[in-house]
Amino acid sequence: QVCAQLCRRPCYCPWVPPRCPRGSPLVLDGCGCCKICARRLGEPCDFLHVCDQSQGLVCDYSSAPAGTGATCNFEDDAEGCEVNGRVYRDGEVFQPSCKIQCQCLDGGFNCIPLCQEDVRLPTPDCPHPRRVEIPGKCCPEWICEAQDQHLLQDARAVSPLLRYPCQEWGTEWSACSATCGLGFATRVSNQNRYCQLETQRRLCMLRPCPALPAAFPAVS
Repeated sequence: QVCAQLCRRPCYCPWVPPRCPRGSPLVLDGCGCCKICARRLGEPCDFLHVCDQSQGLVCDYSSAPAGTGATCNFEDDAEGCEVNGRVYRDGEVFQPSCKIQCQCLDGGFNCIPLCQEDVRLPTPDCPHPRRVEIPGKCCPEWICEAQDQHLLQDARAVSPLLRYPCQEWGTEWSACSATCGLGFATRVSNQNRYCQLETQRRLCMLRPCPALPAAFPAVS
């Protein structure tokens, strides 16, 4: 049995083109007549309803069971990934936002931050550092807030506990300072009753140190 899809001439297209979902451009159908929404990854397709070739998609009939239609897939089984409705090819580098950069790898994607995640501890000239969003800039920056020390001390004298929720933040504990015996590890954390960044230390011991060999007795 031979099946064919005939293209009618002349073309009869709707006066208003269809409104496509996000990530699906307007393209000509398989007959080259009317504008339609390109099918995206995993969507059904046929001769008339074509896939989005700008994303490297083709109508794949190989994985279609008997009696069912084909679906849009990458050409030559190339791996890809879809992020926010857009398909990226394997190895392609993209930025979902100005703060991160990602790369499509083997059907998934790896991302790295573009903004520095540095830590600023309180200092005498900047006792209350705070990270804020600056209009017109992508990455947040540190600013120094001027607070009345007397009011802060009075508040602490009344109650040592904070009256507002404190979002916990801290770094991982560092490696032990000694390879054997007692040492110490450090981290930066705000998990204290004043919710201020501070350097914290704790004792650690990876393993006991080996015993020193006994000294030989002196021979006269």
